[in-house]
Amino acid sequence: MDDTQISGDLTHVLFTKEEVAERMTALAAEIDRDYADKDLLLVGVLNGAVMVMADLSRALKIHCRMDWMAVSSYGSGTQSSGVVRILKDLSTDITGVDVLVVEDIIDTGLTLSYLISNLRSRSPASIKIMTAFRKPEAARNAVDVAYVGFDIPNEFVVGYGLDYDGHYRNLTSVGTLAKHVYS
Repeated sequence: MDDTQISGDLTHVLFTKEEVAERMTALAAEIDRDYADKDLLLVGVLNGAVMVMADLSRALKIHCRMDWMAVSSYGSGTQSSGVVRILKDLSTDITGVDVLVVEDIIDTGLTLSYLISNLRSRSPASIKIMTAFRKPEAARNAVDVAYVGFDIPNEFVVGYGLDYDGHYRNLTSVGTLAKHVYS
């Protein structure tokens, strides 16, 4: 789906499909360099990271394995509930493995802080974070992010895996959702 099909639902487009693709390719090149000769496991955080994980993994030149977790602090609204839950855990033992957590967005940092603490307790060789989007103004928990696609304003955004109540994930661009859609 592209933004012209839902133009009334967005106040503006932040990043086009082409801009996102270009940035994912650049991030993949950095990760290729940093993880050359390492056994890399990408851990995608469901559901939002599906698009990011697919594009990032295809842009990588190094071998990598993939696994998924589902962690949530959101209900059906636009604000974090503050309660973090693991909905789906890893299938892979990460002891001694270099782990790169792949996120769609870092908002408050609450969910990611919990996730990183949980994963560190499993004794990986290393753990780093990659996110397609980050809202620096919304941060409440400090998380060290190694790879950032784009810093964005503290607005409710959708597209490229980001959703509102399960909708808009398949939007190829990223835009600010109009308040009339969710008020």
